[in-house]
Amino acid sequence: MEIKKVVIGISIIVLAALISSLYLYGSANSQQKKKAFKPKSESPALSDAFIDELFKKSTQHLEAMFPAVEKTGQLPRSVERGLKPISDWTSGFYPGSLWVAYAHSKDPDLLKKAEFATQLVEDEKYNTKDHDIGFRIYCSYGEGYKLTKAPEYRDVIIQAAKSAITRYDPKIGAIMSWEPNLGRDWQFPVIIDNMINLELLFAATKLTGDDTFYNIAVKHANTTLKYQYREDFSCSHVIDFDTITGDFRKRDWNNGNNDPETAAWSRGQSWGLYGFAMTYRETGDVKYLQHAERIANFIINHPNMPEDMVPYWDYNAPEVPTLRDASAAAIMASAFVELSTLSKVNGLKYFKMAEKILKSLSSPEYFAEPGTNGNYLIKHATGNFLKNSELDGTLSYADYYFLEALTRYSHIKNKFKA
Repeated sequence: MEIKKVVIGISIIVLAALISSLYLYGSANSQQKKKAFKPKSESPALSDAFIDELFKKSTQHLEAMFPAVEKTGQLPRSVERGLKPISDWTSGFYPGSLWVAYAHSKDPDLLKKAEFATQLVEDEKYNTKDHDIGFRIYCSYGEGYKLTKAPEYRDVIIQAAKSAITRYDPKIGAIMSWEPNLGRDWQFPVIIDNMINLELLFAATKLTGDDTFYNIAVKHANTTLKYQYREDFSCSHVIDFDTITGDFRKRDWNNGNNDPETAAWSRGQSWGLYGFAMTYRETGDVKYLQHAERIANFIINHPNMPEDMVPYWDYNAPEVPTLRDASAAAIMASAFVELSTLSKVNGLKYFKMAEKILKSLSSPEYFAEPGTNGNYLIKHATGNFLKNSELDGTLSYADYYFLEALTRYSHIKNKFKA
């Protein structure tokens, strides 16, 4: 009798898990079918005149958002989520977009708007609660410092880096991305997004001469390289470590496909590509370049990559999905442009990949006309598919990385066209 009860109990648990999983995918798949998207228009040629026009339209979008930012002191995240307080992980992207647009136009009015939006984020330099301080501060103050060399911007960057490294554990060799109390079986979660935010630490060493920041960034990159990636050079979103022993515990998901051993969340692959290319640029250590190129091979050669190079939300979803993530494409484009300048063997190939993605994102299928799309630049971005959040919509970071990619491309395109 007792054995029967145990068997019945286990069966109920398994059935409940199966129903929950089916509901999760059923709900998500219904969204996919409802919002299926297939681009139709021809991609434009990225001439100087066309890039100028894109920046002009982008500036119209950004300026249309500004009155609400000025009034509320909050910053745009997406049409779905609206304006968010500066503590939101995305708060640095709108100021960053203003800076990138200003760098192209040198419009003094745009400079004032960039300065205003940037100073809203300043208090986040003391935020020690997650790794996203890099997104908040380096995408805003970092962009501003590149253009102005303002000493007060330098001070904010340095303080932010000091806050970031409080989350570093030398036993593990990594910065804790999130607090572990998120209702998940995590002790010391590290996410692939964190690779991007190492740039804040590299910048702090250059600004101060203190190699503490540099050394922590390198150790974090090495830990990520060792544990986050599989044999095919795809990665899960999350890896977790034991806080007592420092040992690796497991791979896990928070975004992308919820099978941590197969998930290849598209934005995560782009974060990794960008992060390892940047780490090679900052260190000159060829192992980071080699790893970035292996990630690039996974992305370029994946059978589920669409023709226009704007990926679905996960390369390895159980069924080939229909929802794109244009933010993954924008990050990827920026990374490919940088990688094209770093790789002696494959530079031209990466340049062409970046160009193809930018042509897609610049087409009417993805780039919104001013006065539409809630004044966000890019359409068809996906935030978190399985959590039914920001689906087939707008994301401030899609806009930021698109403008960054376009700027990088415009600076080097004549080298490759020659």
